Amino acid sequence: MTLKSIFSPNFGLIMPMTKYRLLNQEELQNFEDEFVKYLVVNGIAAEDWRKMLEERPDDAQKIVDLFSDVVFEKIMREVQFLVIYRKSYIQSIQCLKDKMIMVAISTKNEDIDMTKVDWSSLDSFDGFEIHKAEKEYTKAREEELFDLTEIGYSLSDGKIYKALMMASIND
Repeated sequence: MTLKSIFSPNFGLIMPMTKYRLLNQEELQNFEDEFVKYLVVNGIAAEDWRKMLEERPDDAQKIVDLFSDVVFEKIMREVQFLVIYRKSYIQSIQCLKDKMIMVAISTKNEDIDMTKVDWSSLDSFDGFEIHKAEKEYTKAREEELFDLTEIGYSLSDGKIYKALMMASIND
């Protein structure tokens, strides 16, 4: 089964009912093998899927909605760190089971672009401010983390978080 056989030209025009958001075409292509397995696990053969696309597009849309939720739920469940880079600050978050721990470094110096600072060449953090905070989740952990990714946060390996925490200790 290929993506051409998975989606009809009008597919996705129906308003999705996802918990997160509908995967876009590029994302769906990246998860094509998983989607085919998802269809098989749910008892939908290739020919049945093609018929559903033609005859019951609302039902097909619901299946893609559910698959999108499964993908995002799995990704968000595994998130341990998030980071966002802005001109005046960098903020990193450790995402624990029951709360988030944030550490950020900022500057009021408009000549410094925090996205371009070579941290390995800094002798000190003079001129920078380190901020820390904790926050309990106000809704389901995965939904809150997803919301952060939708406003610009990226999944991170935690190196920035750990470096900023060390800087806050030495500050």
